[in-house]
Order: sequence, then C-alpha cells, then structure tokens
Amino acid sequence: MDTRIESSESLRNKCSACFRQYNKVEHLVEHMRISYHSVHEPMCGICKKHCRSFDSLRDHLTGPLPKVECAKIFSARGCNLCLSILDNPNALRIHRATCQLSHLASPGLVYQLSRLSIYSPSEIETSSMRSQGPQVVALGCKMVGGGSDGSLDLCGWVCVIGEDEKIIFHTYVKPQIPVTNYRYEMTGIRAEYLNDAMPLKEVQRKIQDFLCNGEALWKIRMKGGKARILIGHGLDRDLDCLGIEYPAHLIRYDIRIGIQDPYDDCVATMRLYARMRSQAHPMEDLSASSETQHRSNFAAWKQKELEKMTSDSLLEISRSDYYCWCLDSKQVMAP
Repeated sequence: MDTRIESSESLRNKCSACFRQYNKVEHLVEHMRISYHSVHEPMCGICKKHCRSFDSLRDHLTGPLPKVECAKIFSARGCNLCLSILDNPNALRIHRATCQLSHLASPGLVYQLSRLSIYSPSEIETSSMRSQGPQVVALGCKMVGGGSDGSLDLCGWVCVIGEDEKIIFHTYVKPQIPVTNYRYEMTGIRAEYLNDAMPLKEVQRKIQDFLCNGEALWKIRMKGGKARILIGHGLDRDLDCLGIEYPAHLIRYDIRIGIQDPYDDCVATMRLYARMRSQAHPMEDLSASSETQHRSNFAAWKQKELEKMTSDSLLEISRSDYYCWCLDSKQVMAP
C-alpha cells in the first residue's frame, strides 16, 4: 500500500476503485460518472485496486513497472494464469494443478473419424432438447473459398457443441455456389467431402431453430427467455456465411486456437467462456441494464447529493458499461 502521508481531504477525494486522487470532490464525482467502475472489474487481490482489464491487472502485478508491494507478494503466492492470490505457497501449488485448462483427450478425433465416414452428422432434435433456462452452445465454422479468386468466404464445415463438450451438430456444408479454393492447409476440407454434404439451407434452418429454442426470432427477450446463448470466435462472419440472424445480446465472443477441426475450436471457446462465467462477483440488481442504472445513479440533478457521499458509497452505486459473463450463471439460477 502507499505509505505517503495524505490529508483527510485528499483521502476523501480518492477513488476507492482505481485510487486516483482529486483536489475537488466534484472532480471525483465526474470521474465516477464516466469511469463505470464496478464489482465486475478485475481487481488486485492484494491492494484491491480495480483494473479495466486483465492485461492492466497483469501489468500492475508483473509488468515493467509493477506496484512493488503487490509484485513481491504475487511472486510468492500468485497464480500467473488467473492472477489469483492464494493463502500460502502450498495452496498455490494445489491451485495451479487445477487452474490450467487441460488439452483435449483426443485432439482432432472427430476430424479423423469423419474422414473414415464413421461419424455421421447428427440431427438436432429441438423438441427433446428444450429447457427453461438459457443453455450455452458454441459454434465454429471452417470456410472454403468461392468467386473467381477464391477469396469469398463460404461455410464448408460447421460444428455446434454444448457445455458438456458433447457434439450437438457436426456436418460438412454444401455451399450454394461453386467452391474455387478449398483452403485445405487451413480447413482440411477436400472436394469429395462436400459432394454429398448437407445443403446450406438445411443447415441454416436446423441451427436457427435450435438456437431460438421454440421462440420466434422477433420475440426473443433480453432476459428470461428460452433462446440459447451463443459463443465462438468471429461469430459475425460465421453467422453471415450461414445466413443466420441472431440477437446481439445473446452472443458472446472468445478467442480461436487456429486448428483445423471446428469441434476443437468450439471446445476451446466453451472452456474459456465457462471460466470467465464462473467468476465470483457479488450479486447485483438485474432489473435494468447496468449502464442504465449507472446513468440514473449519477444523474446531473443528483450532483449535490453525490458530493456528500463517501468514495466507498460512490463505488457501491457505480455500475459497469459492459455485460459481465458471470451474470449468465446468475440468470440461470434465478427462479
């Protein structure tokens, strides 16, 4: 912690989240109004400073100019993967064994079986797979090329998996226009794999119906509906190539791992999403969007009232300007 002697006035005007200090209380209020600090921000487990991203938190702990006291403790008891601080070195060793994401037991197994025609595309049975809460599914596509120069993206292979990493849908896709570049080095797709593949229109209908889960697309609600949460990498491109429309508030983005089988891509994104969703953040009121709540809490007409509040109290009413994935699990658990 900072050991400098600070006046009571400067402490009162010190942000409880990022520790910035202001000469006037109105400047602190304005800072809180535009910063959107919240319990969902990555936080140092030692000094409790809020950081805007995990990258900035990592810099705070291990960067070129880290906070000395925090860096010292982190080097002894900190996990370099999730940036958590453990009670002692022994607890850290136990934590590290479970913190890392394991490799797939059989990388590319589906890819290999599909080459031998052992694995056939599954049928999405929407009637038997519907649930009351929003399930989470990952979608991955591999694109072949169309057009005179082969630069037009066409979906040639698609996979959808559930949270248990089991395949829900997995098939080659027959594009509506001729393929001029199979991009084999990147996709592993050959011409013969698409000869008897499922037509794009059929793939589109099956996936769209499954995602909507019995709800009309235009009726899908922000909260409490049956439509499924969709995760993946570059979903704008994937959905565009599949010709599927889906509400933005049900889409989550993650990173790709750049291997040939879309199943492995789906598993990687699902595991990373599950980790981020499992963050233990305090419960908040979900009756309105966090950004709307924040603007209401820091409305200009409340300026005088806000200036009388302590820094800790200002942080309590502050809300984030983004949707934290931990809220997905809270919605599932809600009655």
